[in-house]
Amino acid sequence: MPKSTKAAPPTSGTAKASSRASGAVKTAGDDAADRFLVEQRALLVAERAEYLEQSESLRMDAEQLAEDMEPGDIQFDEESGEGDTLNVERERDLALSAQARAAVDEIDRALAKMDAGTYGVCERCGNPIPKARLKALPYASLCVACKSGGLSRR
Repeated sequence: MPKSTKAAPPTSGTAKASSRASGAVKTAGDDAADRFLVEQRALLVAERAEYLEQSESLRMDAEQLAEDMEPGDIQFDEESGEGDTLNVERERDLALSAQARAAVDEIDRALAKMDAGTYGVCERCGNPIPKARLKALPYASLCVACKSGGLSRR
């Protein structure tokens, strides 16, 4: 006698979550959640590529500025101000490159959370992060209440 392939209805939230994770039972809400995750992953991947390109470009600009400087090439006159503006530009480029690289690291964490099934959950309180916040900042790791430090609870 063949075994029945019909899945039993979930009896608790845990059973529903485990059947959702295994793909055994799908509901309309699951399809919407899947679409949201696919859209968010695409946003994150595109943003990651943009930040990587920006980081590399700024780093290369900083290296070029360093190569363009000659030893003893510092001017102290009315036009250049007090010191070398190339050093200031180079430091700015390096700082911006580091910021872009930090954003890439945050995006990588968000992508890892997607793979682990914890994307969209606040790291501090464990509550869901609203979709509107995730759409605005796809790599958000905290809900608004936790990010604001309780200011919204007044």
